[in-house]
Amino acid sequence: MPSEVLRQEAQPAAPAGNLFLTVFPSIMLPMFLAAVDQTIVATALPAIAGTLGDVQRVSWVVVAYLVANTIAAPVYGRLGDAIGRKRMMFLALGVFVGGSVLCALSTSILLLTASRLVQGVGGGGLMTLSQALIAEAVPPRQRGRYQGYLSGMYATAATFGPVAGGWLTQVFGWPSVFLVNLPLGLVAAVLVMRLPAHPTRGGSMRFDVWGTVFFAGFIAPLLLAMEQAQHFDLRALPAVAALLALAVASVVLLIRQERRAAEPLLPIQLFRRAGIWRTDLMAACIAAQTVSLVSFLPMYLQVVRGAGAAQSGLLLLPLTVGVAVGSLFTGRLISATGRTAILPSIGLAVSAALLLSLAAFAPVLNNVALAAMLAVVSACTGTAMPVVQMTVQVVAGPRFLGAAAASVQFSRSVGASIGTALVGAVLFAMLAAMDPHTAAMFAGLVQEGPRALGALPEAQRLAVRSEIADAFRIAFLTIGCFTTSGMLLAWWLPVRRI
Repeated sequence: MPSEVLRQEAQPAAPAGNLFLTVFPSIMLPMFLAAVDQTIVATALPAIAGTLGDVQRVSWVVVAYLVANTIAAPVYGRLGDAIGRKRMMFLALGVFVGGSVLCALSTSILLLTASRLVQGVGGGGLMTLSQALIAEAVPPRQRGRYQGYLSGMYATAATFGPVAGGWLTQVFGWPSVFLVNLPLGLVAAVLVMRLPAHPTRGGSMRFDVWGTVFFAGFIAPLLLAMEQAQHFDLRALPAVAALLALAVASVVLLIRQERRAAEPLLPIQLFRRAGIWRTDLMAACIAAQTVSLVSFLPMYLQVVRGAGAAQSGLLLLPLTVGVAVGSLFTGRLISATGRTAILPSIGLAVSAALLLSLAAFAPVLNNVALAAMLAVVSACTGTAMPVVQMTVQVVAGPRFLGAAAASVQFSRSVGASIGTALVGAVLFAMLAAMDPHTAAMFAGLVQEGPRALGALPEAQRLAVRSEIADAFRIAFLTIGCFTTSGMLLAWWLPVRRI
């Protein structure tokens, strides 16, 4: 199968320098806009809550974007396959910029949430179409370098977003976090015009409306249930159970619909291929590891190790920079050697071993050793980023490039949500087993941060920190299991070389 697809994709190679200058900037900026908007709003949330009120609903601003982004991904993927990705990129940019303007003009949390849904619909297209356009414009052997650059840029955006959001909010106010997308979106549209045009399938397309409805009925309740589960509130269990039941019912209906649809949103035959479903599962495992570390390490550093907010940010910097370095290095290796799966097979083995070591030896590691370990973990994890996209592109072939790119995106979203919820549940369960009072206090720490410990007597504060430190060792073990699963899937990928 892979060799047949590669023959289908064979195309005369353009000069590398000209191809890079034409393709990469045109794809990088739209993807950067979508990636940075997942994190840039986080540091503006306190200012938004202070201006608009409704503090208890402010998290909807983040969740709405994630839900819409994930649901929109396969829609843009299939439409891009049918009527042209360049055309759909212009549409996605228009929706994203329009949603950004609506966000800046919002006068309540409910309006801002609705506007973030619109913005997320555009962002989902930017992410999916950027990946598919790389596969459309670049010969297979050269894609490794481009995917490495994109993965590195994505990691950079995750680091840059909170910093930029905090600065813009402080200097210009929270609406500037959204208004900055206007000039950048216009520049992105000009750059997209430079992309070469490619022939489309042509003819009429029967859009899979019911497939889209059932997919939304699966993704939205699932992500909302995972978000609710992270609050560690037993009163939310009935709501979580109801949301999960709705997600299960929707996925059953989705599979039934996709089997009989003439133009399915998610082609079932595509997901029967081992190269697709194994790669998507690997992407979910990597997202679960990465997002869990980024979500819970600040609490570990501040509560257990007593680091301040600035110091914990510095200690997390190697975690984000390492992913970019690992992705860039892997992309160049793939372009030079053509080998793909062996790189994450080795890299994820190293990451898993280090995370399991962290679970065993965290108490005896100083902050410098911890930062060095996180740097190696993230660099080795970065080896999987370019391989994931390249594998699905090769296995899917030209006909299903958009659907394959979308499958990776929603796999990452689901993996990140389930991973963080599972790690949080492990932490909460361990604390409940050791001390129910500490477990109840942990929910407050998630909501308020380390200041929730400020009112405790010194002796009790030390005891709570010790119990949380022990629980985090099990959490690190859980995260290491995510990475181990990703490593096993990497070893079983059918595409070993391109």
